[in-house]
Formats: sequence, C-alpha cells, structure tokens
Amino acid sequence: MFAAKFSTELANRIGSTVEVATDNNLIEGILSTVTADLALVIDVSSGYGDNVKLYISVDAINFVRFPVAA
Repeated sequence: MFAAKFSTELANRIGSTVEVATDNNLIEGILSTVTADLALVIDVSSGYGDNVKLYISVDAINFVRFPVAA
C-alpha cells in the first residue's frame, strides 16, 4: 500500500532535482520517469558527454530528498 502512494508522490515530482538514497548509493540528478516498480534518475553531474540514466527499484529506495537551490 505504501509503495503505491510513494510511487504516485514521486510521479507528481517528475522533472525535479532529486537525491535518492539506497543501501549502497546516493544518487543525484533529475527525476525523469516513475512506474510502480522503477524510478529513472538522469545524472547530469557526471561531467562531459552523455547523461547517465539510472534505473532504481522503488523497493530499494531508503529516502528521497528534493534539494532547493539557494
């Protein structure tokens, strides 16, 4: 039940800058797509060249933060 509400809330914030924490990683980027099972974050801070697409299982997410620029 919570996972469905969590996915819905994430989907409402598509296009936002996001920090996603899992057990092993802290992923920073732009929230691009959300399904019931996966969230796609585009890592735009990887330097020159193509942006890195990171698919994250919604079940693996420990917390999400939406930083506000100063």
